[in-house]
Amino acid sequence: MSRKLRIALVAAVALGFIGYRHWSAAESRAPRATAPQPGGDATPIRQYGRIAFRPCVLSNEQGLPPVEAQCATFRVPEDRAHPQARTIDLNIAWLPADDKSGGAPDPIFFLAGGPGQAATEYAAQIDMALDSARKQRGIVLVDQRGTGHSNPLDCRDAQGAPLKLDDSAQLDESVVAAYVGQCLKSLAGRADPRFYTTGEAIADLDAVREALGVAKINVMGGSYGTRVAQQYAMHYPQHVRTVVLDGVAPNRLVVGGEFAKRLQEALRKQDAQCAKLPACKARFAGNGGDLIARLGALKARLAAAPVTVSYRDPDTHAPRQDVLTADMLIGLTHGVSYVPLLSSLLPLVVSEAEQGRYEPLMAIATFWSNQVGDQLNRGMQWSVICAEDAPRYQPDPADATTVLGADMAKGFFAACAQWPRGTVAADFTRPFASKLPVLVISGELDPVTPPVYGEEVVKQLPNGRHLVLRGQGHGGMSVGCMPKLLGRFFETADARALDAKCLDSLSYVPPFTSFNGWEP
Repeated sequence: MSRKLRIALVAAVALGFIGYRHWSAAESRAPRATAPQPGGDATPIRQYGRIAFRPCVLSNEQGLPPVEAQCATFRVPEDRAHPQARTIDLNIAWLPADDKSGGAPDPIFFLAGGPGQAATEYAAQIDMALDSARKQRGIVLVDQRGTGHSNPLDCRDAQGAPLKLDDSAQLDESVVAAYVGQCLKSLAGRADPRFYTTGEAIADLDAVREALGVAKINVMGGSYGTRVAQQYAMHYPQHVRTVVLDGVAPNRLVVGGEFAKRLQEALRKQDAQCAKLPACKARFAGNGGDLIARLGALKARLAAAPVTVSYRDPDTHAPRQDVLTADMLIGLTHGVSYVPLLSSLLPLVVSEAEQGRYEPLMAIATFWSNQVGDQLNRGMQWSVICAEDAPRYQPDPADATTVLGADMAKGFFAACAQWPRGTVAADFTRPFASKLPVLVISGELDPVTPPVYGEEVVKQLPNGRHLVLRGQGHGGMSVGCMPKLLGRFFETADARALDAKCLDSLSYVPPFTSFNGWEP
């Protein structure tokens, strides 16, 4: 992999997580010292309602500056019908408002995605995206039960070590069955997976809100977190001031059920942009032009004959040799499509592979895997989707003709044949209809929660507004001037009055036409 290409990849990953604007913000806000003052208590306590917080530093794996915070745990029953039985310690981080007077009385609760992400593990990204909002309001991060340090549903082997399941193995029913069986054994005595659903999570959030002593909160969710936000606002509207939905999933959506269709649409839009650029059109027209068709042909070739590739490790530059499979190609395609700065590489690396040069594709697949890693708690994800989505899933025959194919959904729900299933509220799939102020954010090229979902949701929200970010992918809270707009929205609680003209400067990322970078 060339040095220029590697630099571009590193930038793409970082920008995809946090947004370009915030590099300067991170430098200007140096982490505040957490060490106690001389002569003070070694572990100073800061009381917020009934919860006692202590100073902590939240680090991350994306190379971002650590975030100083106040951390605490809050105990809740695992099964609310039997409160005297097992309890869970929810892991909570509080980022106090910058306002020395203490800030506004209604904090922002950020709800992470997945399902399976822990909110506190994304503190740096959240702090940067809500930099403007934090001038007046504190931010509360609660690791959803089953994630992070909130009694995680982590799968372990017989010796107690982390149990791994390769994504490529998820279509092998016997492998999945054995994995799930061992995972459930390892959870015995630690957790009952039936009680780790979205419904239980929103009850936890309200218990935390009440313990903090605040009457209303501002709820902000990203991706799957938008489901949690909608459900909370539906069941506890009296305690909600505003709602932000970034990459919204409508309540009726079967998570995983439309992945193939939505990726196909995103790839089609990407192809259309290439066709408008003379350099891109000229570079790839000779290869058949249509990226979807070319990906399909390359997928079929690798399925018939996986290729052993010798290449340089993108992180260490050491020689490596691995087998490139069709599953790796499709997994990479789906993953990088979340971030346009990365998906801009697809036409080029596919073109190289078509000519028998697989090294760039393998290097990028390895780089992506190393950077992203396993950021989801698999057990908690199964507790959510097996109760809330799998019973409603209906295979779409049209998926068989897509790049992603029909197998991904099959693998997504494979564990549900064995995984214990919790209960779901009767109104769970009812559309989120509310007079609350709601801001909905969509990326135009989002391959998993596209603007059509935002349009669907905002129809039920008379005080809602839908912002579509041109040329952007999944998750827009850090893009361009969105942090400033978020700060303004939380201040005014008026989505319709926002002056969003600053978003007009957003544009498309042109595809790479060579490994020297984008066309000037």
